[in-house]
Amino acid sequence: MWTMDELVERVRLALAAQYPGAPNGRIRDLPDRRAIRWYATTGLVDRPAAMRGRTALYGPRHLLQLVAVKRRQAAGLSLAQIQAELAGAGDAQLAEIARIPADLLTTAAAPTAADTPRARFWADAPAPPTSAPPAPAPPAPASAPRAPASASPAPAPSASAPPGAAPSMSAPPMPAPVPAAPGTPVAAVALGGGAVLLMPGTPHGTDYADITAAAQPLIDLLAARGLLANPDGRHR
Repeated sequence: MWTMDELVERVRLALAAQYPGAPNGRIRDLPDRRAIRWYATTGLVDRPAAMRGRTALYGPRHLLQLVAVKRRQAAGLSLAQIQAELAGAGDAQLAEIARIPADLLTTAAAPTAADTPRARFWADAPAPPTSAPPAPAPPAPASAPRAPASASPAPAPSASAPPGAAPSMSAPPMPAPVPAAPGTPVAAVALGGGAVLLMPGTPHGTDYADITAAAQPLIDLLAARGLLANPDGRHR
C-alpha cells in the first residue's frame, strides 16, 4: 500500500519513458492530489483501498488506472471518452494500456516518518530501578555549639566614644570565638577589673603573672571603653 504522495511518485516513474506528455497546456503531465480525488469522484480511479488513521492508502490497481488515464490523454482522448473505455476495465486491460514496469507494481515503498505509528509510551510498564537508593548519611557527632556562619559580632565602639554610644560602622568586625575541642581542659586567668581570660591548658608557676602583664594593654582598652565590670580593680 502507498500513500497518495507515493502513488504520484510511482506515476511519474511509470511515465518517465515513452510518454509524449499532455497534448495541450490545460492538462497536467502528472496528476496531483486534487486530480486524483476528482478521478475517484468520477469513477476513473477506484476509491482508496484502505485508511491508516486519516491517511488514504492505494494499491497497484490505482497506479494502473492513473497511468492508463494519462496515456489516453496523451493520445488526445477526452476524460469522457477515457471513462467510457476504462469503466469496469480489468487489471489486464489496464496493464496493456499503462505499460508499467513490473517493479513499480510490486516494490513496496518504505513508510515515511508521518506514516509511522507513534509509540504508545504511556502504555509501557515502568522500567525497574537499576540500583538501590543510596543509604542516608549517618548523623554528625555531637560537638560544642558554634556561632552561626552568617552571624558576625557588632563592631566595637570607638575609643573616643562615650559609654553607650552607637558603634562606629567603620570599625572592622571582630572574629567569632572558636570553642575549644571537646575534652580539652580550659583554664581561667583573672586579668583584673573583672576580666577573665579563658585558655586551653593549665598555666603553672609564673605563667599567671606573665599573662597578666602581657594583657595589661587589653585591660586599659577595656577600661577606656567602659567594658570592665570593676574598672578600679584593674592591675597597673
